[in-house]
Amino acid sequence: MHEKPFPLFAWFFPYLLLALAFLIYQADWQVSSFLFINHFTQLLPDRLWAGLTFLGNGWGALAVTLPLLLLAPRLLSAGIFGGLISGVAAQILKPFFNLPRPAGVLNDGSFYRIGEPLFNNSLPSGHTMTAFAIAGAIYFVCNAQHRKYLSTLFVLALLIGLSRIAVGAHWLTDVLAGMGIGLWCGMLGAKVACAIPESWLIPKSIWARLIASSGLITAYILLTQTIDIKLNAPLQYVCVAFIAITLFFFIKAQNAKSVDHV
Repeated sequence: MHEKPFPLFAWFFPYLLLALAFLIYQADWQVSSFLFINHFTQLLPDRLWAGLTFLGNGWGALAVTLPLLLLAPRLLSAGIFGGLISGVAAQILKPFFNLPRPAGVLNDGSFYRIGEPLFNNSLPSGHTMTAFAIAGAIYFVCNAQHRKYLSTLFVLALLIGLSRIAVGAHWLTDVLAGMGIGLWCGMLGAKVACAIPESWLIPKSIWARLIASSGLITAYILLTQTIDIKLNAPLQYVCVAFIAITLFFFIKAQNAKSVDHV
């Protein structure tokens, strides 16, 4: 698969998001912007925001994208690489900045919170990074003419970012930083996925089977652990069923004739 050209502005747009986050922080709008969004998002049900947060968790993201293993394995590979890069970046950046979350600064009861309180390692928002890394990777690994159909992925990623404010876990600055850094991670993930040979993408390949195995691990995690918020328990069970169906057809595809993939 030939590498897809990235528009030049795509590499620079994250700088604008980071600059906006810095402006909000320096102008002392951190608390006011958080409280405004946190209050406004209460107009929608808790379960919606909890579910969106679930999609920004690596386990949830893999569960809902796993069917791409059969439909478009290169797109799934890009999302996996983007998500892994963003995960490594988050593990480095969060302790480096070591900034307090809203619950570590504001009095309990002064803002709306869904789930257990989180106090430290605020910047950047890891869920937002994951969402934008996966959206960006899938978007940029495609040909330019196909990208317009995938632009809604960024709308979903934005909603996932807002959910982190809605549940009271992150400042707006954390989300903006997560968006920018996540986009960079996604573009890097797309570049790696573009280099994958076609032979890696057939169901019999070691790479495809490794992804399928990660689906089994994901199902185990979803069955045995609470992902972010207890409200997500029914969604976790639905995702386990989703994974089981995907793996059933993946096993059937082991002997199917090889086809070209996106």
